[in-house]
Amino acid sequence: MTQQAQWDSSLAFIFAMIGAAVGLGNIWRFSYVLYSNGGGSFFIPYFIAIAIMGIPFLILEYGVGFSFKESFSKIMRKIKPEFEIIAWILVLFVFVVTIYYMVILSWDLVYLLSSFTFNWGTDTAAYFVNTVGGSSNLSNASFLLIPTTVCVLLLWVILWFISHRNVDKGIGKVSKILIPALFVIMGIIIVYALTLPGAGIGISTLLTPDWSMLWNVDIWLAAFAQIIFSLSMGQAIALTYASYLPENSKLIDNVLIVVASNSAFEICTAFGVFSILGFMSFTNGTPMIQLITEGTGLVFIVFPMIFNIMGPIGRILAPMLFLAILFAGVTSALGFFEPMLNSTSAKLGWSRKKTATILCIIGCVFSLILTTGISSYLVGIIDSFVNEFGILLLIGVQCIIFAWFYGVEHFLPALNEHSTFKVGKTWSFIIKYLLPCVLIVMWVIGIVQLFTTAKSFEIIIDLIIIIAVLVSAVVLTKIKPADE
Repeated sequence: MTQQAQWDSSLAFIFAMIGAAVGLGNIWRFSYVLYSNGGGSFFIPYFIAIAIMGIPFLILEYGVGFSFKESFSKIMRKIKPEFEIIAWILVLFVFVVTIYYMVILSWDLVYLLSSFTFNWGTDTAAYFVNTVGGSSNLSNASFLLIPTTVCVLLLWVILWFISHRNVDKGIGKVSKILIPALFVIMGIIIVYALTLPGAGIGISTLLTPDWSMLWNVDIWLAAFAQIIFSLSMGQAIALTYASYLPENSKLIDNVLIVVASNSAFEICTAFGVFSILGFMSFTNGTPMIQLITEGTGLVFIVFPMIFNIMGPIGRILAPMLFLAILFAGVTSALGFFEPMLNSTSAKLGWSRKKTATILCIIGCVFSLILTTGISSYLVGIIDSFVNEFGILLLIGVQCIIFAWFYGVEHFLPALNEHSTFKVGKTWSFIIKYLLPCVLIVMWVIGIVQLFTTAKSFEIIIDLIIIIAVLVSAVVLTKIKPADE
């Protein structure tokens, strides 16, 4: 059974947690968020968000998972049977994340294969639209983007191959290989990027502080949002992974290692990204403002354009970058997949292999639907909705349940027993009062922005997700647990 699984060491857990945290957002989102929210001045709300949200909530998740050593759905059921449906809603939302995340990873795999021949050509935007990601033109929904479709199938097979094994032989072993490799590859890219002519232009553009923006509530919200999604907070990943920890684990020490590693990675990567953008600006005379973008635009359109003008070194850096993104994405996808795998296996009494096989088939089918000619448009709609509506709300609900209905004080002995650093009243206050307030405010603002700007097609997609998740959650809740 999944709940009886265990890491062979804290090192396997730490690498798996770093793998779950360090994902695509660290590579292509953070630098844009930093630049567009006050540059160097953004570090103030960023580190405050880590201190009052990132670290405290991860400590809570570690404490819950380690104390109960059960699946997320069983934990909620033990606290109060009526709360089980909340657990299923969350793990289903996170499973939806896995589904579209695998599509984004498939784009990267297409680019990794293309990077050996540079067959994206000179018009990199056209290559992405026509071959990989599609557009928002709904008439293109009638055909599949074959390279993306093939890569989705391949990646789901890889995910199944890793996840169907015992956690230590599967996720643990893979994380021990991929995470050090990821850090080495990105380290090489960043160091080289800093030596490029024009790198100083990029770094200066990135870090020039706008102190007046500290009075703007939006950059504080951006900082908290970055920490939530960068650390994969509240998605039952940390809680599930912590349930596999052996006794005598230093829980709080592990939290600090994971948070520090995650922040160091995304900050250093931001320097590398803007050094490369500075090189492009210096070489081609293109204003920095025209190059700066986030997400798919940066990685799949701007970067290939830059590699085209780099000469022979571009032929080396391009495969390295797309390989690094693949490593970061695979370890994160394993994290997103695990809560659903763990909870379903525990609920139905199925073996880990059987559960992983069935869930991978279901996930793969839905991922394939997202490989049509409107692939990137669909992924963008689902990503915004799931994160801003579903997961953000459920993180706040978890805070309230664990702090008020169960009692956050129950986790203090397990957290403090073996840890070098201790938590107490301040941490309890943050979990009980501060975090729920911050999260509710963020959720309300996000929902207002989401639905005031959404088109009718986007609202239909959102409603389909809500109905599918709620119906599935009700069905799974009503099924009698296998061990009763």
